[in-house]
Amino acid sequence: MPVSRRFPLLLMGAFFALYVIWGSTYLAIRIGIETWPPLMMAGVRFTIAGAVLFAFMCWRGAPMPSRRQWVSAGMIGFLLLACGNGGVTLAEHAGVASGVAALSVAVVPLFTLLFGLFWGHRNTRLEWAGILLGLVGIGLLNLGSNLQASPMGAALVILAAASWAFGSVWSRYLPLPVGPMASACEMLIAGAMLLAGSVLSGERMTQSPGLSGWLVMAYLVVFGSIIAFSAYMYLLKNVRPAAATSYAYVNPAVAVMLGVAFAGEHIGIEEGLAMAVIISAVVLIGLPQWRKQKPAEKG
Repeated sequence: MPVSRRFPLLLMGAFFALYVIWGSTYLAIRIGIETWPPLMMAGVRFTIAGAVLFAFMCWRGAPMPSRRQWVSAGMIGFLLLACGNGGVTLAEHAGVASGVAALSVAVVPLFTLLFGLFWGHRNTRLEWAGILLGLVGIGLLNLGSNLQASPMGAALVILAAASWAFGSVWSRYLPLPVGPMASACEMLIAGAMLLAGSVLSGERMTQSPGLSGWLVMAYLVVFGSIIAFSAYMYLLKNVRPAAATSYAYVNPAVAVMLGVAFAGEHIGIEEGLAMAVIISAVVLIGLPQWRKQKPAEKG
């Protein structure tokens, strides 16, 4: 019996976590940086989440990572979390709206296909069309007043997307720890890197984060890092990859709606058009994956 019939509620909950929770983390970051220095907030978030997940995996009896696995996890953690999530956090601190920052997630599949060429991957014509359309969308996004008002934020958003994509592709060829232990190690190392960056850049706590600041931190740790990641790992094992990665074109829409509703953000015509173009490009890229059918397993 298909997994979707046996566990419909579990699947629905997993997709909800990817679509809504991951989409809402951009607004949570926007609220958090009002009381937390950006690098410090990201560093504390991943250090706590990594420690909790690492302890849980050890309690479950997961084997301790080898030295090579720690090194590999450190490199991927640097690219995905320190540069990827850290870059988004800095971009929002520089004034980029949370909804616009979320578009960095939508362009990740474009960069993923391009970086895949380094490892001999071949793209279909439909995927190349998606890449070209996505590049047009990036151009439109940079014409909007939001990124023009913050050139540094624009550069950070693109860097974050590129780093996440390169790390995602490279991770397939590195000896990483098995299962969620890989994420735990990546978060621990990335958290330490971000905290070191916070110290070196001279960040200081000028006031207590207060109740709202700690609530946002708890939300990012528990829901944004642990629950959503576990849901993503579950979906990767039980649905097609294109379905599991469909968050890439859902998160921006969720982030925009939440930012407009709760943070008073305004998305201009250029940003709205760019979102439509980028999401269309990612759908084009995903179509070949949706069409691929796995052969039925014989018992």
